[in-house]
Amino acid sequence: MPQMESVANLRRRYDDVELVISCGDLPAAYLDFITSVLNVPMFYVRGNHDERYRDDPPGGENLHGRLVTYKGLSFVGIEGSRRYNDGDVQYGEADMLRTVIGLGPQLKLRQLRDGYGVDVLVTHAPAKGIHDLPDLPHNGLNAFLRFMEWYRPRYMIHGHVHTYDRRDVTQTQYHDTTVLNINPVMLLEVEAQSVG
Repeated sequence: MPQMESVANLRRRYDDVELVISCGDLPAAYLDFITSVLNVPMFYVRGNHDERYRDDPPGGENLHGRLVTYKGLSFVGIEGSRRYNDGDVQYGEADMLRTVIGLGPQLKLRQLRDGYGVDVLVTHAPAKGIHDLPDLPHNGLNAFLRFMEWYRPRYMIHGHVHTYDRRDVTQTQYHDTTVLNINPVMLLEVEAQSVG
């Protein structure tokens, strides 16, 4: 997006942004440019085209398979897309489900305490049947439906599926989770919830 490549526009329009989150498939240099202009940290997950991150990662924090807290908000990330060829950042449904189950112990404790396991689930690919497409590379994952059912995140944000048409649905409620396709860019305000 041209407006995301303009220093003046970034500073004017996003001067109050506190964190950049990338859902993948963006060049590391581009992400570094945005975070340096805004002077904020970045969390990211790799997309199916981000194999180059292995040797040249962006200057942020990789969320894949991790729970990270920033300014009172919790984030968990799951990288990649459904396997459709031999790419390094593609996974079968069973692989994704293992990742989801592996996050369970720490998220279930939070869920018992707070009512939800995490504030924001960050993925590259969409969940099955929510903002996905019928072709194999863009088909969603059942493992992400299980994640939302089991751990009740407040938000799930994903990329991967381009939204060229303004009529494309980019926000869907699934149980307690607001699911957002952030492609090409989205400004999201999330308030930390008080416990108790």
